[in-house]
Amino acid sequence: MTSAIPGFFQGTEMPSSGWWEALWPDPAAVLSATGIKPGMEVIDLCCGDGWFTLPIASTARHVLAIDIDADPLEAARHRLTQSGVTNCDFVAGDAYELSRLAPRPADFIFMANAFHGVPDRPRLARAVRATLSPGGRLAIVNWHQRPRETTIVLGEPRGPRTELRLSPEQTIAAVEAGGLRLAELVEVPPYHYGAVFEQAE
Repeated sequence: MTSAIPGFFQGTEMPSSGWWEALWPDPAAVLSATGIKPGMEVIDLCCGDGWFTLPIASTARHVLAIDIDADPLEAARHRLTQSGVTNCDFVAGDAYELSRLAPRPADFIFMANAFHGVPDRPRLARAVRATLSPGGRLAIVNWHQRPRETTIVLGEPRGPRTELRLSPEQTIAAVEAGGLRLAELVEVPPYHYGAVFEQAE
C-alpha cells in the first residue's frame, strides 16, 4: 500500500518483486512462530501480494485476504489461483472496517509490515477485537526499531523509514489500548519481531 492515496496507511507500499523471497524464503516458518495452527479461520490483514496468504491457506481451514489496494490484492488472487488454492476469499476494503468486511469471526488475524503505518492504532485494535472469536489471537509482525540503513535486503536498505518504525513496547501499548493483551513476543529474523495478542479478560 502507498501513502499517496487517501486512506492508505503511511509507508506500507508493496516492495519491488523478489525481496520478500530474499528476506523470508520460508514464510511458513514465520507463520508457525506467530502461532497459526491447522484448521483455523484466518484473516490476512493488509495482505499485499499474498506472500503470506498462500502458506496461510495451506494450513488454515479458510483464509480471508484483505487489502485496501486492489492491485496487490489481485496479485494475491493470481498467486493463490495459480497454486490451486480454493479456501481463500479476497476482499478490498479498509482495515478499520474489519468487522464489517469479515463474514464470520476469525480464530487468528495476521498482519505483517503494515502496523507502523496505521494512523489510529487503538482503533484498529478495537476493530480486530470485534472480529476475533473467543480465544482468538492477533499477530503483528513489525520491523524492529533499527536505522533503515542497517536493514539490508538484496544489497540495499529496506523497510519503512527509520522514524516510522515501532519498538515492541510501542506496538504493545497501542494494541492494549484497543482492548487486547500481549500473549507472547517472538523474534522473526533477521529484522522483525512478532507481537501476539489475545482478548483481554
